[in-house]
Amino acid sequence: MKRLLTAALSAALIASTAQAQKLNFDDPAEFARQRELLTAKANGPNGEPWAQYYGDQMADTAKFRKEGPYTICFSNAGVNNAWRVTGWTNMQAEVKLHPEIKELIHVDAEGSDDKQISDIDDLIDGGKCSALIVSPNTTAALTPAVEKACAKLPVIVFDRGVNTKCPVTFIHPVGGYGFGIQAGEFVAANAPTGANVLMLRIVPGVDVLETRASAAKHIFKEKGLNVIGEEFTEGDNAKTKSIVEDYLQRGKIDAVWMDAGATAVAALEAFEDSGLPLPVITGEDQQDFLMKWKAEGFKAIAPTYPTYQWRTPIIAAVKVLKGEQVPGPEWVMPQPAITAETLDQYVNDKMPPLHHAMCGCEKLPDYPAAWGGQ
Repeated sequence: MKRLLTAALSAALIASTAQAQKLNFDDPAEFARQRELLTAKANGPNGEPWAQYYGDQMADTAKFRKEGPYTICFSNAGVNNAWRVTGWTNMQAEVKLHPEIKELIHVDAEGSDDKQISDIDDLIDGGKCSALIVSPNTTAALTPAVEKACAKLPVIVFDRGVNTKCPVTFIHPVGGYGFGIQAGEFVAANAPTGANVLMLRIVPGVDVLETRASAAKHIFKEKGLNVIGEEFTEGDNAKTKSIVEDYLQRGKIDAVWMDAGATAVAALEAFEDSGLPLPVITGEDQQDFLMKWKAEGFKAIAPTYPTYQWRTPIIAAVKVLKGEQVPGPEWVMPQPAITAETLDQYVNDKMPPLHHAMCGCEKLPDYPAAWGGQ
């Protein structure tokens, strides 16, 4: 992920840290639930994980039924990293499959809580939206804005959560604990006993990132691994590489755990530049990481927060506006991890380095060109 480091961003990080301290990102019951879901069988059509869901609880949407065509409004936390670029492309392509939608209004908060709160106010006051989709920038800050929107129209939250049950549904894969469990257990199983683990994170205060770290720390403590540092990179390649180089100067790193893998290649380059063997590492489903992994054969896993989830809010919005039931209050979908055994299925040298392989986009309109592929 690429962000410019500014005074405003630094202030946002401080605020997010304060929020993180107030929220519960260490929930043993939720940890156990997500661990179980990782191996559960989902409902829904085979081969379409973006339409699948766990459990049988459904939200009654009859009160939201209205005649189309529909204007769907989307308040986006940002298109400020490669994961979100892939997802946003998915969402736009999914809209093309639904003739009931006459317009998708997209507002980019550019990673700012204040801007997103203002964006949501403008959207609901404008009176054009049939339904509102929200991908919150941070959890606590956006909760009041979402609650305000819920009083006026159906709201669907996805990707990151809020601390309210008012949305019709909250769409997400298994969750942050699940991601942290997959990555943490892989490190514990493949690193030496008592290994030194460097934890690299992006920013504090985002629920799915906080719970990833929380889950991994539990596993590392349980398995007796030594966490030598927990550093925030803001998703910047240069900063990631600098942090790893600094720790390598202090001593040995056996494994690198990441709460998101966009800068995994930069972390590996720090080892290469230092003339050291590559560590056990957790990445994500970006093509640059997958291709390096395939070429060099290091020990790795790529837990995913699949970008196919960006298709689901559009599907849900149309169902809600037709008065059809949707999974709710949560729509939880599968969250696969890419392993050495499945790696070949996802490596694609015809797609750009920053493309996320778990997109579920291969049959969408304008693939691969819209995603930058050949």
